[in-house]
Amino acid sequence: MLNFSFYNPTKILFGKGQIAAISKEIPKDQRILLTYGGGSIKQNGVYDQVMAALAGRTVFEFAGIEPNPTYETLMKAVELARREKVDFLLAVGGGSVVDGTKFIAAAIPFVGDPWDILANRGRIETALPLGSVLTLPATGSEMNSGSVVTRRATNDKLAFMHPLVYPRFSVLDPTTTFTLPPRQIGNGVVDAYTHIMEQYLTYPVNAPIQDRFAEGLLLTLIEEGPKALAMPDDYDVRANIMWCTTMALNGLIGAGVPGDWATHMIGHEITALHGLDHAQTLAIVLPSVMQVKRDKKRAKLLQYAARVWNLTDGDEDGRIDAAIAKTREFFERMGVHTYLGDYGIKADAVPALVAQLERHELTKLGEYGDIDLPTSRKVLELSVAA
Repeated sequence: MLNFSFYNPTKILFGKGQIAAISKEIPKDQRILLTYGGGSIKQNGVYDQVMAALAGRTVFEFAGIEPNPTYETLMKAVELARREKVDFLLAVGGGSVVDGTKFIAAAIPFVGDPWDILANRGRIETALPLGSVLTLPATGSEMNSGSVVTRRATNDKLAFMHPLVYPRFSVLDPTTTFTLPPRQIGNGVVDAYTHIMEQYLTYPVNAPIQDRFAEGLLLTLIEEGPKALAMPDDYDVRANIMWCTTMALNGLIGAGVPGDWATHMIGHEITALHGLDHAQTLAIVLPSVMQVKRDKKRAKLLQYAARVWNLTDGDEDGRIDAAIAKTREFFERMGVHTYLGDYGIKADAVPALVAQLERHELTKLGEYGDIDLPTSRKVLELSVAA
């Protein structure tokens, strides 16, 4: 096991009716900015629950945070928060809303151009406190310190992490997910699955605890994901998925093991240039990364084949092929297609994607830092069509 430092200060309020508990988590004298997306929270009752919990407080609202939140939109929220002297941010929505709100929290007191937080690793001295009410289980942003933001004007999709933007608390009420469309459920499961794989499918470091945690989470998603599509109002299914997606990226399974993250970095460029959902890009890229790097990932691929897919017969290469195929089949079963061609993106798009990776200096990806631009090109070319 590798050396590690593990820290996670986020308080989780899990279960039905827990939105009411936020009244105890935010000091009564604080001026609150409520952030959310397209307004679905006003249709499914979540907004009313939140406002009831905040009754008597000074609350401002900022709506319209997009999937793949944009810098342009978030800066409008920063201006509002500065003008109204906001003390606390409450994100209500999915990972994009939480990610965007983390950036807002860091940008409000930031001295200088807030874009530097993302583009130049600008030093964050302080940030506003924030909490979240999760309505779309997927990214794990509700219990980590990471944020991904897109700048529409320049086609940049960049990330930052900082301990000051961990949510103080996050409410996970599975009933808030009952009205999600199948596309978002499928995306959420694929997103979480890939988060786990990026921390698991590297090379052995004698970390059986992390491995078994990761395999348990993968098996849970495989078992519960299709049920969520078939039984959209099953509380237990939604509860298992919600907790699984949170555990997938709260730092626990990644402590003491190497991480890959090449799939995410390559996927970000597909979103930036072609607008695909984040999970769609992951479903496209991950099987290709598994194939291209199968020799370096051989030991863990065989472990994955045996422990997750029960593939133990036949030669090693056959088991690896079958494990990659099973992964792709699972994503397709969740309604998320796994080739660029499925989304109308052809081979002639590959050079521009490689150029984006080069522009962002993403030339040494993967757990070994050996996924260079030619290797990324190979991954993308393999991802075009079956």
